[in-house]
Amino acid sequence: MLGAAVSGHTKRILVATTNPGKIAELSAMLGEGIQWVGLGEFADVNDVVEDGRTFAENAAKKALGYAEATGLWTLADDSGLTIDALGGEPGVHSSRYSGQVHAGDDRRTIDRRNIEKVLGLMRGVPAEKRTARFVCRLCLARPGQVLLEAEGRFEGVIAAEPVGENGFGYDPIFFVPAKGRTAAQLTAEEKNAISHRGNAIRELQPLLSALLGG
Repeated sequence: MLGAAVSGHTKRILVATTNPGKIAELSAMLGEGIQWVGLGEFADVNDVVEDGRTFAENAAKKALGYAEATGLWTLADDSGLTIDALGGEPGVHSSRYSGQVHAGDDRRTIDRRNIEKVLGLMRGVPAEKRTARFVCRLCLARPGQVLLEAEGRFEGVIAAEPVGENGFGYDPIFFVPAKGRTAAQLTAEEKNAISHRGNAIRELQPLLSALLGG
């Protein structure tokens, strides 16, 4: 039934983002035969409020909400940093963990405040207890129904201070033992090969291929 359904317009899949880079990444990793579109093509669609308690809840809420609003199959993600010594925080609050967001703030300013808060809370925590991971949850839904879910993780340790200029968010304080560098010192290619989002997409790929009858 699903194989027949995707032979027409439903191969046009909405990615619940306005970030063209994220759309390009999905297009490259999930193969051809799908027309990926972003939220920028739906100016009249209201934002879905991300008030879930987990990454899975938020990803599903976004996927189902935007699918209902547009009529398209929708792929949504929710991701963030979880730190063991902080009981899993910042978790779903990763993007605005510092709570200080003012009109005119750019993303780098917000990232810097978030990093400062984490480092302050982690002050004095010994190296062996600074374990952390990035988590990415993906959800594909059509109106009223979740079709697929996948999750990827990226293990590391919280560094004592920011190092590196690449990446974004918490990358400068996320030390990757296997690489001997922070995520902000990795090239985009190195990071994508082991990142939480890359791992989630790789888990989703065969599931999506089977769903589409490929």
